[in-house]
Amino acid sequence: MSDPRPRPRIWLNILLFGLTLVSTFFVGLLWSLSYVHAELLASGGPAELGLRALLKPEILLLSLSYCIVLMIILVGHELGHYLTCRRYGLDATLPFFIPFPTLIGTLGAFIKIKSPIRHKGQLFDIGANGPLAGFALAFPALAGGLALSKVVPALPKEGAIIFGEPLVFDLLETLFFAAAPAGSDLVLHPMAFAGWVGILVTSFNLLPFGQLDGGHIAYALFGPRTRLLSRALVAAFVVMGFFFWVGWFLWAGVLLVLGMRHPRLIDEDQPLSPKRKALSLVVLLIFVLSFIPDPVRGFDLRTVLKGFGVIAG
Repeated sequence: MSDPRPRPRIWLNILLFGLTLVSTFFVGLLWSLSYVHAELLASGGPAELGLRALLKPEILLLSLSYCIVLMIILVGHELGHYLTCRRYGLDATLPFFIPFPTLIGTLGAFIKIKSPIRHKGQLFDIGANGPLAGFALAFPALAGGLALSKVVPALPKEGAIIFGEPLVFDLLETLFFAAAPAGSDLVLHPMAFAGWVGILVTSFNLLPFGQLDGGHIAYALFGPRTRLLSRALVAAFVVMGFFFWVGWFLWAGVLLVLGMRHPRLIDEDQPLSPKRKALSLVVLLIFVLSFIPDPVRGFDLRTVLKGFGVIAG
């Protein structure tokens, strides 16, 4: 007898994966060019641009390192979810990657869980195993990439994109570059930038609301009380949008649109196991180490309005 269930359309997963490879490689070319010409830019000299510069073997290899390292981190994160679903016999799709050929090359990836999650332990494990796997891959990429990064004299700031730094980045930077002279700048190796993106993706996924990983973990820990946490989070996003990064307004809007409810569980009144409670502290530590209040610096609401001439300087 034939299986009546429809076959999964893995062609879409393959297509999106391929497009994300292309977009991350393309973005990696630009960051690799900045890395190679860091000293020249610091001295005020013109960097070599154009197609010939982008096609140099050194640039291509550096870009490939960014692409491969970042995709390994994202694949590892999603496999943490997918394999946990398979372990519990839950139907889940293969990862869908989101290409985005600007700044970092991707908006991450996700899987769709088709089976209802009924038990608290399953919900916690599915939510936690993705960030745990992603951080375990992003951390060595960030550390190894920082060891290959360059300290150069201060670079021109006009028109430059300056990214925020998570706590784990600051700790590693202190370890590797404690003797860096004052007024100098750190130019990241593309592998370090891939690790930074992986850390950023981890922190976003651990935000405790809705169907994000952090929302699953929070609901497994606190049940329906997570609705209060979600409301506090909306208020926090609005405040951070004013003072740190306007992108938090978008996150607040997403939370309001998607809602703050979470599907109920069969064993909602039962306490989470001590082992999982202890693991939740590890996840919390990862969030603290990974969270970036201003992923792109200089884009708080006041600065943006000044740039558009809406308010005086």
